[in-house]
Amino acid sequence: MGIIQLGLCQMAVCRDKAENLRRAEAALAQAAQQGAQLALLPEMFNCPYENPCFPVYGEPAGGETWQFLSRMAQRYHLYLAGGSVPELEGDKVYNTCYLFSPQGQELARHRKVHLFDIDVPGGQRFKESDTLTAGNQITVVDTPLGKLGLAICFDIRFGELFRVMGQQGAQLVLVPAAFNMTTGPVHWDLAFRSRAVDNQFFVAGCSPARDETASYVAYGHSLVCNPWGTILQQLGHQPGVCVTAVDLDDVAKYRGQIPILSGRRTDLYETIQKT
Repeated sequence: MGIIQLGLCQMAVCRDKAENLRRAEAALAQAAQQGAQLALLPEMFNCPYENPCFPVYGEPAGGETWQFLSRMAQRYHLYLAGGSVPELEGDKVYNTCYLFSPQGQELARHRKVHLFDIDVPGGQRFKESDTLTAGNQITVVDTPLGKLGLAICFDIRFGELFRVMGQQGAQLVLVPAAFNMTTGPVHWDLAFRSRAVDNQFFVAGCSPARDETASYVAYGHSLVCNPWGTILQQLGHQPGVCVTAVDLDDVAKYRGQIPILSGRRTDLYETIQKT
């Protein structure tokens, strides 16, 4: 499609689900007013980022938050990547991102593949696997805007996942994410820029705003990177909305200049794997 307008909605998240949905709508309305055609919400935008909260705030697909996202996509005529929410299915809880069309139809669903299990001495400790189940699918979907990939937070650290999305033709990967104050200052920009350069596509990350009183303090700094690794736009740590012009035709341009994906030595890699 060429140039599209991408809105990042960096919102504060509290313990009141209804209030979180109100804040999300206000941010989406602002993005639409600024001309966004596609909007991205943060990871776990409807509940606190805490293991005990995930089962309590969780909903099945088609539940309250799913319906809210469908309604918002229609109301503001947006393609909407609904951040992520705790999704219930049977006795399992997934960290899930839904993508909706401007008609309110679910186009794709990505369940976080790589659960956030870290233990940094003197820094952050968190084990998503205490409550969440990992997804097992790579998510790339064709839309009238272009070919979009979905990933969630810790997925960004696994280059092979993004390489497959690139090989499947993704032009823009949307990543709701919540890096913390240990990893955010050192790895946030680096991870997003690296995935963009490695695969020569656009990568956008949307974080919750920072809340110093929360048990898990998000880094913020939602951003959009182009295939050259340049940060096109970035928010600070406070709530905010930004809309960025993203020229998806640049993907073919950069891939033509430096043919990384088409120049892979698959024959060599296969030989090495067999030895």
